[in-house]
Amino acid sequence: MAEHSNPQNPQNNQNNHSGNQSQNQNPTAGPLDQGPAALEYSALPNRQPSQQQQQQQQQPSNQDEDDDEENRIVETDPTGRFSRYSKLLGKGAYKEVYKGFDEDEGVEVAWNQLKVDHLAKREAQRILSEIQILKSLRNENIITMYHAWGAKGSDGRERVFFITELMTAGTLKQYLKKTAKGQPTRLPVIKKWCRQILQGLNYLHSRDPPIIHRDLKCENIFMNGYNGQAKIGDLGLAIPKSRDHASSVLGTPEFMAPELYDENYDEKVDIYAFGMVVLEMVTKEYPYSECTNHIQIYKKVTMGIQPQSLEKIMDPQTVEFIKFCTQYNPKYRPTAAELLTHPFMKIPEATPSNPVSAGGTPMSGSALSLDTSNTTEAGPASALAVPLPKDF
Repeated sequence: MAEHSNPQNPQNNQNNHSGNQSQNQNPTAGPLDQGPAALEYSALPNRQPSQQQQQQQQQPSNQDEDDDEENRIVETDPTGRFSRYSKLLGKGAYKEVYKGFDEDEGVEVAWNQLKVDHLAKREAQRILSEIQILKSLRNENIITMYHAWGAKGSDGRERVFFITELMTAGTLKQYLKKTAKGQPTRLPVIKKWCRQILQGLNYLHSRDPPIIHRDLKCENIFMNGYNGQAKIGDLGLAIPKSRDHASSVLGTPEFMAPELYDENYDEKVDIYAFGMVVLEMVTKEYPYSECTNHIQIYKKVTMGIQPQSLEKIMDPQTVEFIKFCTQYNPKYRPTAAELLTHPFMKIPEATPSNPVSAGGTPMSGSALSLDTSNTTEAGPASALAVPLPKDF
C-alpha cells in the first residue's frame, strides 16, 4: 500500500520532501548514498570546484588564445592584398613559409620568405626577376604562384617574398609515412604519382625558355588530400635556362645530378632528381642515407655510384626505370615527355575484381618487394636545400 504524507504532521512532510529532492538530484545513487551524508551534500549549493576542475575549465580559453595568436596578422605585402599570419608552416636553411590570407579572394595562401642577404645584390635581383617569370605558370600539377616582391625583413635583412597556393594536406614525404609501417606503397599508386610529377616537369621544361626546378624532392611535392593529386612546389630555386646551360650550385645533395657541381647543366638535372624521388617513394628511404655528410654524397655522385637503397628493390623493371632516369651522362637521360610513354608508367586497367578508386587508381595492386636485410637507420645527411661550393 502506498504511503501518503500526513497533513497533520508537518515534520514528516518536510523530511519526505527533503528525501525526494535528494533522490531527484542523484537518480543513480545506491543505498549508501541515501543517508544523512547525501542530504548534507545536496544542501551545499555554493560548493567550490576543485583545482583540477578549474584547470579543465580554463583549458578551452587557453586553446582559444593559441588559435588567436596563430591567426594574428603580422604584416601585409606592399599592395595590401596579402596578409601574413604568425603561424609558421615550415622552415629551411634559407626559406620560411607562413600561413597567409588573400584579402581579394578570401582564401588562405602560403607566404614564402627567401633569404638572399648571403648573395650579391645583383644575384638577389636576378632571383627576384626569375620568380616574377614563375607567376605566369599555370598547370594542374604545379603550385600556383600569385605575387612576388623584394624587401627587407623585420630583422633588416634582405629577402625575396612570394605568395603561393596553400596545400594543407602535406607533402609527398608525409604521405609516404601514412601507409602501414614496414609496408611498401602499392606500385599503381606510385605510378599515378610519377605520372603527375612528370606532367608538371614536362610543363616546366616545355616553356620558352625551359624552367629548371633544381630542387625536386618528396618534400617539395605537395598533395591534395581529397583526390591524391600531386603538385610540384617550392619553386623558389627554379630558374629559366639561359642559352645552352644554367649555372650556380643550389639544391639538396641527395638529389643533385653530377653536372650540377660543375655549374653547367640543363633541365636534365630535374630528371635525375625525379629518379631519386621514385627511389624514395619505393623504399621510403632517403637516397644515400648510408652517407653521414655532404662530402661522402658528393664523392659518390660525382663517381656515378648509385645509392645503396637501390639494391633493396627486387623488381627489375623498377630498378631499370630508376637507373634510366639517373644516368651519369645527362645526354642519355630521357625527357619528361619520353618518360610519360615509358612502359613502366603503364597502369593496369581496372577489372570487376580490381576496381578503380575515385582517384583513377586500381584499389588493389602488387606491392613492390624489398630486400630489407641491409636496412640502415641513418637519416639523411641533409634534408634542407643548401648551396654547396664547387670545390669540396
